[in-house]
Amino acid sequence: MGAEADLVKPRFARGCRCFAVILDGSIAGYGWLSTQPEWIGELQLEICPRKGEGYIWNCVTLQQHRRKGIFGSLLVGISEAARHVGVKRLWLGSVAIPAEKSLGRLGFRQAVRFRSVTVGGLHLMRVSVAGSELRRDGLHVLSTRPGLRVGTFRRHRH
Repeated sequence: MGAEADLVKPRFARGCRCFAVILDGSIAGYGWLSTQPEWIGELQLEICPRKGEGYIWNCVTLQQHRRKGIFGSLLVGISEAARHVGVKRLWLGSVAIPAEKSLGRLGFRQAVRFRSVTVGGLHLMRVSVAGSELRRDGLHVLSTRPGLRVGTFRRHRH
């Protein structure tokens, strides 16, 4: 996991699970699954999955294995493993990457969309949402104070 190797032990200690796609005897990609709160640094928000929910995060496909379907295979594997332990809904944060195209094909639907920028220690974010059930649930699992609202909000970085 390169520069993040020192984060592995604390992640396991708090109950996170790591999954990997192995190709020709070596790791081609990996990702994490949490059913507990996790900090999303890019958004400066905490996600708090509810009972029966999980959060897939920090998915990486190693450079030499990109555009081979590794990301999709990883999501299928994580989804299957999550289902076996009673997780009925998965949340996934994504950025504009080519692999994102596979999300709809795999059954993921967009719930909340963020556009953010940090300038001079001020974090500005525009929030838009999809349908009503996904909107309500997506905003519920993302905790902020005084509460995440659709539109624009700002706050100082931690």
